[in-house]
Amino acid sequence: MIQSMTGYGKSVLQLPTKKVTIEIKSLNSKSLDLNVRIPSYYKEKELDVRKKLANELVRGKVDFSIFVEMTAGETSTIVNPGVVKNYIQQLKNMVETDSNNELELLKMAIQMPDALKTEREELDENEWNLINQTVDEAVKEIIQYRIDEATALEDDFRTRIANIKSYLDEVKALDNQRIEFVKERLKKAIDDLKVTVDENRFEQELIYYLEKLDINEEKVRLENHLNYFLQTLETEDSNGRKLGFIVQEMGREINTTGSKANFAPMQKAVIQMKNELEQIKEQILNIL
Repeated sequence: MIQSMTGYGKSVLQLPTKKVTIEIKSLNSKSLDLNVRIPSYYKEKELDVRKKLANELVRGKVDFSIFVEMTAGETSTIVNPGVVKNYIQQLKNMVETDSNNELELLKMAIQMPDALKTEREELDENEWNLINQTVDEAVKEIIQYRIDEATALEDDFRTRIANIKSYLDEVKALDNQRIEFVKERLKKAIDDLKVTVDENRFEQELIYYLEKLDINEEKVRLENHLNYFLQTLETEDSNGRKLGFIVQEMGREINTTGSKANFAPMQKAVIQMKNELEQIKEQILNIL
């Protein structure tokens, strides 16, 4: 079962004094590109979070965030009275104002650096266990999103592989006609030269030339690659890299067939195969 690398997961935990929201977003990437944003008082758990995400999501550009919203009266941010009083005194000295304007001075002082300080919260292990379970829920949600996203991609892959097989059948049907066309073209070229040729030597050279244009191996290998691609889609693990390698091999056989074709109807079929394969290549970049 394939998975897309595009996904989104979200879960919310309501605690007595705060609401914790977990968000995970992912896009396609050649490797795991993980960006983790969590409050400072959970920082010691960041490594564990990274390991969990790496094991579960494997690959992609992943943005993970923990947002905390305080819902009770308690707050970890308090006024730093000594600093604020010092600012007020300095402002008084500068403007030489009287005490009637202290409220205005306070408004100015409270916006100065270090007027407010945040006391670091100690990590509550019981609270973190609940948050960790919430992270697991968000991970499950993004994985399900990836699976659902990949379902449409898989249907598209199967359709395009079927189309390539159809064009391959067309190539097979045209092969004998192509050989006769090449023979006639070469004979006509010789006749146009109006020279006497050794028929035996001509037949030998013709056989040698046609051997170079033979595409039987390419047809067999391409068909095997198409079948192998479909088999890989049905495996339990999503392996976008493997599918990408198979697509590369398909492209190699299709290109070789096109270079050997020398027959317009067959080249048209090859172009159609290339077009279908390009569509697969674009989508395969998003497979985990």
